[in-house]
Amino acid sequence: MDLDVFVAAHQAQWARLETLSKRRRLTGEEADELVLLYQRTTGHLARVQATAPDPALVSRLTTLVARGRNAVTGSRTAGWRDAVRYFTVSFPAALYRSRRWWIPIAVVSLLVAALIAWWVSSHPEVRDSIASPEQLRDMTRPGGEYQTYYTDRPASSFAAQVWTNNAEIAAMCLVFGVFLGIPVLWVLFQNVLNLGVGIGLMSSAGHLDLFLGLLLPHGLLELTAVFVAAGLGLRLGWTVIDPGPRTRSVALAEEGRSVIGMAIGLAAVLFVSGCLEAFVTPSGLPTWARIGIGVLAELLFLLYALVLGRRAAAAGEIGDVEATDRGDLQPVAG
Repeated sequence: MDLDVFVAAHQAQWARLETLSKRRRLTGEEADELVLLYQRTTGHLARVQATAPDPALVSRLTTLVARGRNAVTGSRTAGWRDAVRYFTVSFPAALYRSRRWWIPIAVVSLLVAALIAWWVSSHPEVRDSIASPEQLRDMTRPGGEYQTYYTDRPASSFAAQVWTNNAEIAAMCLVFGVFLGIPVLWVLFQNVLNLGVGIGLMSSAGHLDLFLGLLLPHGLLELTAVFVAAGLGLRLGWTVIDPGPRTRSVALAEEGRSVIGMAIGLAAVLFVSGCLEAFVTPSGLPTWARIGIGVLAELLFLLYALVLGRRAAAAGEIGDVEATDRGDLQPVAG
């Protein structure tokens, strides 16, 4: 086969297919033409591969056939509309639907942290088992380890480190849900234990106000994101046990897409808390101003989750991908 003659004979058809495959809207005649040209170009590609597999021409036709297939089958790529929909509909809806998991987890976790703090603060032998008296004094004094933790590194690199660490914790909580949620409880307990010990040590040293001034500007939002991740992980684990009226595979597919998709939203929330921890917590602002910024960020998140999320959930959103991107499912009773 003479490739030059072959290309010259079909060049116009390929150009027309490329033009039609880029259009967003087609008339009925153009749609029919698109299908016909796609079929012909597929045949051209097969012929070239079989008789004269020129790499450049094969690559060109392969790309063209792929574009034509996407146009014919209605495939689409993610865009800004998907991102906007995720943060205004899917993410808040998933937060609201899972509120019965993460709000109780937040309350119980804070109570456990308070109990641990009281235990550490009230029992010298417990503090002695954590570190020596000299080490404890160095940790808890003004300008000690608890305070320099926020100031001894450049703010930008510290924010990136904090964001990465917290996003990893949130992702672990989400992914570990498939193991019936048991590992999620361990990850959650480790965070609660660290919080309670820190409060207890600083309280026993008489510097609880200093510690809360360092913790609250970023900690409110950061801990809430961890509680949300834990709640979603536990909900996914419960879905494995009790899928409800859906089949277990369908339930896991729906809840799993919602939970894994939440990692994106939680990463954004943790990015905000990381910026607060890096730029607000160690700043020279008065303590009341730093805490006020943290409280404001927390209130905005709660309004986002419980008000905007409620509206999205009331409209039938479940935090899953759009219906056009899901597979067809057999209806189930209930």
